[in-house]
Amino acid sequence: MTERDRRALVVRGGWPGHAPEEAAELFVPFLEASGYDVTLEGSLESYADEEFMASLDLVVQCWTMGEILPDEMRGLRTAIANGTGFAGWHGGIVDSFRLATDYLQMVGGQFAAHAHDLIDHTIEIAPEHADHPIVAGISSIALHSEQYWVLADSYNEVLATTTIVPRDGDPWHEPVVSPAVWTRRWGAGRIFVCAAGHQLADLEVPPVRTIVERGILWASR
Repeated sequence: MTERDRRALVVRGGWPGHAPEEAAELFVPFLEASGYDVTLEGSLESYADEEFMASLDLVVQCWTMGEILPDEMRGLRTAIANGTGFAGWHGGIVDSFRLATDYLQMVGGQFAAHAHDLIDHTIEIAPEHADHPIVAGISSIALHSEQYWVLADSYNEVLATTTIVPRDGDPWHEPVVSPAVWTRRWGAGRIFVCAAGHQLADLEVPPVRTIVERGILWASR
């Protein structure tokens, strides 16, 4: 491939608490260095543009909560099913458009809670996927940040998990293993999700940054 012969859309917005502009733009230089012509958008309107979406190899989304219009949802799902990759981290992909059930089905997981706010925790690579190109060479990752409790389904290929341990007074009584990194096929498209990334500093932790960069490239057409 020649330089800039791939196209990526980076969409950022929604709840400002995740610094969507700054977080998403951390990865723009990486995409450009990897040969992508990058379009930055601060709205979801492009999702409804069928011709534009069909031209993309990759969509990177950083959009926590908010609402998506029906034509935008149809456009996104159609593009992914036809081969456009879809990737993101934390609330920007796994806590987007809570009322859009078509979106939740496609992505394969939904944020339910961060039970203990900021907390020391680890992300453990699934031994059976230790050689997957997204996580190869990485073992456990130590973070002090939000630990996502995610509701998910068995169609995901879970590459890493985190264990949420109950404290005194918690209403659950056993440790809960939650997916932390997963991939998913949707039609001809690939989806990559990393549940870590609450703070900009989390995205600069070398193994987290590596997983997100590898996941973005893995998802691309």
